[in-house]
Amino acid sequence: MHLPLTYEDIVRILPHRYPFLLVDRIIELELNKRVVGIKNVTANEPFFQGHFPDHPIMPGVLIVEAMAQVGGVLARLSVPGIMENKEGGSVFFASMDRVKFRRPVVPGDRLRFELAPLRTGSRIWKMAGTATVDGHLAAEAVLVATIG
Repeated sequence: MHLPLTYEDIVRILPHRYPFLLVDRIIELELNKRVVGIKNVTANEPFFQGHFPDHPIMPGVLIVEAMAQVGGVLARLSVPGIMENKEGGSVFFASMDRVKFRRPVVPGDRLRFELAPLRTGSRIWKMAGTATVDGHLAAEAVLVATIG
């Protein structure tokens, strides 16, 4: 695949769809090594209606979910044969650890997610990730996913 990966590419890799697909582009990708993805946060995101109407802030759990989706792209493309496996190739979020939120994410922000594997395999992936806005750390986490 050629970079950047766009919406059309991402929906071939991930099962998520609107309003839960939280990745707009993959701009860097080294199989089994690292991935960088982008989420453009807009004022018309459905979660801003209730979080919070007078002071919109992207929910932290959705920042972590977006980070996990970027990691899912790396895992699915790195495991040989998984893209051809329609039955057992899904990536499921298994756990998160050391999650920290450093600054609010608001409409107009561009989230940049960077993830690198700490452990890879055919079934379990552990990744360290960060979410930044304009070079400032917004969130960080260690995520574990299972494949199958």
